Amino acid sequence: MKKFRHELKYYITEKDYLILRNKIGVILKQDNHSIDQQGYLIRSLYFDNIHDHDLFQKNYGILRRKKFRIRIYNRSDEVIKLEKKSRQGEYILKTSVSISKEEYLKLLDWDYEFLRNKEQPLYKEFYHYLNSEYMRPRVIVDYIREAYIGHISNVRITFDKELSVVTNSTDLFNPNNSSTEVLPPSQMILEVKYDEFLPEYIRAVLQLGAHNRSAISKYVLCRMKSIQYHGN
Repeated sequence: MKKFRHELKYYITEKDYLILRNKIGVILKQDNHSIDQQGYLIRSLYFDNIHDHDLFQKNYGILRRKKFRIRIYNRSDEVIKLEKKSRQGEYILKTSVSISKEEYLKLLDWDYEFLRNKEQPLYKEFYHYLNSEYMRPRVIVDYIREAYIGHISNVRITFDKELSVVTNSTDLFNPNNSSTEVLPPSQMILEVKYDEFLPEYIRAVLQLGAHNRSAISKYVLCRMKSIQYHGN
């Protein structure tokens, strides 16, 4: 049974990043998804309803929230994940299931009846939201993730770089996708995830008290940038 995890987020500078990655790389191993030392590309298509509830709930500080997204890695269609991320304060729970490229294309065409015939609950829950709240694709979020993992308390330390929003499409596989960066070039996001506790030796290396902790939502940042870009 999956359980909620701690998730702490911080804005850090490029200088902080270079120092921290060198230190954390000594004590934790890099995630297997990485294609090189810089990490791997995550591209996510986020859904929201016609009233943008997920967007405004974050802006209004609602503590219990959820988001649905479809995620791919390194622009490949080999792994396509339908995910739901639930949040209660600083605690998160992520559930995910696989979908095929064919099923993904069906969703883009508003053909989602196939979800009702799937066994795992997440498929049926997504169907419910699509059907009852008229959820639709809203924005594509891109970033490079450099991730490090530890076995004690299931620790995961990530540096998310080059956060960008796709401005001309909501198709993950559109070869003509064009994007614009959301944060200043010298700024990136440090995320710290763990189960019961954060081991003291990792906390000491990260020096979390020295960084700017913030309730960062990549979805909200990119939606707001998209709205600003399109002027509506």
